[in-house]
Amino acid sequence: MKKYLFPIFLSTLIGTAMAYLLISSYDDIEPVSLSKDAEDVYYIQSGVYSNKDEMLEDMTMFENYIYNVEDNMYYTYFGITKNEKNEEKIKEFYKQKGYDTSIRKKVTDNTEFLTILGQYDDIIKNTDDSNTISVVCNQVLSKYEEMVAGEY
Repeated sequence: MKKYLFPIFLSTLIGTAMAYLLISSYDDIEPVSLSKDAEDVYYIQSGVYSNKDEMLEDMTMFENYIYNVEDNMYYTYFGITKNEKNEEKIKEFYKQKGYDTSIRKKVTDNTEFLTILGQYDDIIKNTDDSNTISVVCNQVLSKYEEMVAGEY
């Protein structure tokens, strides 16, 4: 019986190590949505913060914004669109106001939100009025909080 203990222990140890290596290799892979209704959505990012209090203090000047917590960092966004031209228009709008922005592309499969976002994208596409762009961005963020934020 004693001669079987070492091979069993060694097999268990090797199996556990291999399972750990295999599972940890999936941490770096970007998730892919399997829904046929999923679409790429561009998030106009305003900043990244290491703590919530600092983020809340910096974002007081904005009527509406959303944030996600990823890897203990707070990512704030003040615009969402599915149209690349609108992404540039929104980014330019905030640049003129003195804010640096960056774009994060994510996949969303909430069809109701995507439909509403498409309607708001049409409004932004057909205007150059900064007040309209501001109002639409705020409306999109409100709809996002209402329809999508609780899903993730």
